[in-house]
Amino acid sequence: MRIILYSAFIFAAYKWGDWKNWRKYYPTFLFLIGGDFFYNALLRNHRFWNFTKGIIGEDILHGHLIISLFVMFFSYTSTLLIYLGRFPHQRLKQLFWILLWVLIYTFIEISSNKLNSIEYHYGWNIYWSLLFNIIMFTVLKIHVSKPWLAWIISILFLIFLSNIFNLPRESFD
Repeated sequence: MRIILYSAFIFAAYKWGDWKNWRKYYPTFLFLIGGDFFYNALLRNHRFWNFTKGIIGEDILHGHLIISLFVMFFSYTSTLLIYLGRFPHQRLKQLFWILLWVLIYTFIEISSNKLNSIEYHYGWNIYWSLLFNIIMFTVLKIHVSKPWLAWIISILFLIFLSNIFNLPRESFD
């Protein structure tokens, strides 16, 4: 399933991505993958969600870290080229654009969960992922013009999640 999903992301980026302005989105791409690396490193022993084997390509895409790297490289790159490259100018359309991407990512996660290729732990569930997706897509747009504000929001959200989920100190060892 993951191979099909990554292929769909690549095709969508090829067809609808803003390749002319990829340099403009590069800092936001680094911000996004940096956050994912941070999550994987900081909470390696206390992950809220874990990627597991998929239906197709399980010999290639085996283990959480390898799958995360594929997500970062294929899904995030493709997403940002389309999401930021086609971001509308009118406020109402912006809201719908953000909600569209939140729904796309949430639908992918629901499908992955139904296919047992993602597991939740420590109280995390699809509703927390929905909130996370709302924050993530909003912050990604903010990062393009105000990176300092995106960092502040992200750090505050991280503190919020750390308090809600009572992360044990040994999680940070």
